[in-house]
Amino acid sequence: MINLTDARIDKLIVHKVGNKLHDENIQFSKNEIFLEEEISNVLLDYFLSPFKTEQYYHFYHETDLKLNEVYSCAAELFEDKTAFINQSVHLASLLYEKSDHPKINKGEFYIVTLDNCYVNGEEVQAIGLFKSELRESFLKVYPTEESFAIHCDEGINIKKLDRGCIIFNTEKENGFLVTMIDSLSKGTDAQYWKDEFLKIIPRKDNFYHTQNIMSFCKSYIQEQLPEEYEITKAEQAIILNKSVQFLKEKDAFDFNEFTQEVFEEPEIIQSVKNYRQDFEQQTNAHISDEFDISSQAIKKQARVMKSVIKLDKNFHIYVHGKRQYIQKGYDEEKGLNYYQIYFKEEN
Repeated sequence: MINLTDARIDKLIVHKVGNKLHDENIQFSKNEIFLEEEISNVLLDYFLSPFKTEQYYHFYHETDLKLNEVYSCAAELFEDKTAFINQSVHLASLLYEKSDHPKINKGEFYIVTLDNCYVNGEEVQAIGLFKSELRESFLKVYPTEESFAIHCDEGINIKKLDRGCIIFNTEKENGFLVTMIDSLSKGTDAQYWKDEFLKIIPRKDNFYHTQNIMSFCKSYIQEQLPEEYEITKAEQAIILNKSVQFLKEKDAFDFNEFTQEVFEEPEIIQSVKNYRQDFEQQTNAHISDEFDISSQAIKKQARVMKSVIKLDKNFHIYVHGKRQYIQKGYDEEKGLNYYQIYFKEEN
């Protein structure tokens, strides 16, 4: 959908944004940075190479989209590039106001306008917002008259962007087309970049629908199904694996076809349909009846959909199918549960 192969930096400015909670300052640049071609290419790789997913977002606001300040800044920039420096200062100020969690580090905040970006084959302008926070040690080795000297310094790892966002000048009425990465936020500070500063929500596309149905399946199989039926962990793992295989083998998703092939029994199928409404209300995620399946979403989500039975702290059993080849029992003499696994050959 998005092609950034020929993208080039049009305008660039850098501000230093501290942590407001720690009483760190914000430092504004007064001028743009004009780059030599070599540095421009290094920065392009640093900024753009992490964006390899098909997961997209829109800006939003609870009452009026125009009240989303990052959205409004982007709209102004797309309309008038002469406002670049003023809008970059506004964006840096907004980011500083949201930098009030103890785990957020101060860092450089880059505001970039990009040309030669393509969305579905159409050329569009884009705005990049990037922040570098972490510093890494590196060595510099240089010759002296009779030997070599080694110097240690700290700098930015250009192979790992900490936080980033690219806003494409399309789908403006829905909140622009946005893609985002955040490699640092975990736990309580996870809302900082995505939810507090940018205020974006997933774009309701095939990636979104595929990801939702996979989350729905995992939730039903691991949480709801054991409450309603006597089912072993092995049976849960097999059903989970069947749901993933269905999505991998199909190009298009149909909810009725999916429930019949994966869950088979009429009572369980009805249970799945009943749980669907509860899941949508609890997670605010829409489960669509039909959509084209996104292979990117399957690849991303599959790592949390693994069919694994964890036995105490001693063993993990990975289950891929063939329910009849694994049986659960209880050894009264030892007072322990066990699994019997049947196989034809050992690889």
